[in-house]
Amino acid sequence: MRMNLLKKLAIGSMLTAALLTSANAKKEEKYVIATASTGGTFYPVGVGIATIASLKLAKTNNITFSAITSAGSGENVSMMENGEVNFSILQGLFGSMAWQGKAKYDGKPKKDLRSVTMLWQNVEQFTIKSDFAKTGNIKDLKNLYGERFSIGGRNSGSRVSAETIMDSLGIDYNKMDVQYLGYSPSSTALQDGKVQGMNTPSGPPTSAVTNAFASIGNDNIKVLDFDADDLAKINANYPVWTPFTIKAGTYPGQDKDINTIAQPNLLVVTKDTPEETVYLLTKTIYENLPFLNTVHKATKAMSLQKAIDGLPMPLHPGAAKYYKEQGINIPDALIIK
Repeated sequence: MRMNLLKKLAIGSMLTAALLTSANAKKEEKYVIATASTGGTFYPVGVGIATIASLKLAKTNNITFSAITSAGSGENVSMMENGEVNFSILQGLFGSMAWQGKAKYDGKPKKDLRSVTMLWQNVEQFTIKSDFAKTGNIKDLKNLYGERFSIGGRNSGSRVSAETIMDSLGIDYNKMDVQYLGYSPSSTALQDGKVQGMNTPSGPPTSAVTNAFASIGNDNIKVLDFDADDLAKINANYPVWTPFTIKAGTYPGQDKDINTIAQPNLLVVTKDTPEETVYLLTKTIYENLPFLNTVHKATKAMSLQKAIDGLPMPLHPGAAKYYKEQGINIPDALIIK
């Protein structure tokens, strides 16, 4: 009788322990990072972040991530607002417009967005056929009036930044035969002679630009330069750009530096995403930068010291927690009230 009782007690204890373990097991969390088209930098970096975060957090925290393509920053904001994704990569300009409620978001600021980190600089790369590059300056875009020019996807940050830049410099893109193509289709169209220029802001080297240089040749295409006066006029409206030099040799046959401008790209999250999730993702990114550096050269510009530079909206508390642990002084403007 005593043995039977002990067996029953032991079995009961095992069942109780199993039930408690099951009850306490953390429910699997799955998150999606919206990026952009495959020919730019957003997509490979988004895939890299999702991959390393899943590898590091799946077993220990039951959290996984995946990255998806999109039309770019505009669609990413919409998907976040609609609850389709929690995370996305945005251009700094687009993020600023969305947060402040300017331009296409006039009167409708997106106050549910929070910053996670600055990633790398989004370098403006306006590439046109050399026949139209009379001076090599950005204002040579006026020579494309009446010609086909790929400005980016209809709902992309690429299109918004291009239109903002052109408006600031008195370049009337309505006089062009504007095409709304992603990066890879833009490059293919340029190579095939179906467009005479393309807009592909991204972290260099950008595959769409690399492919165009390799196919068409350095003598036949030109990535246009910006001068100090151009930059001043552009920043009079949205002061997010800084000078950027694409070093000679970045692209096949490129024998001279390209003096262009750049704005920050950032990883953004919805405000209701759990603090612990955002904290763990931020921590994982910065503890595994060498891995991300193998994904795309643009990530070599990333560092913990630059993580909060140029962010247009406040930090998510999870990200802020990690940066405080690392001794980073966070300005009041980035602390949500």
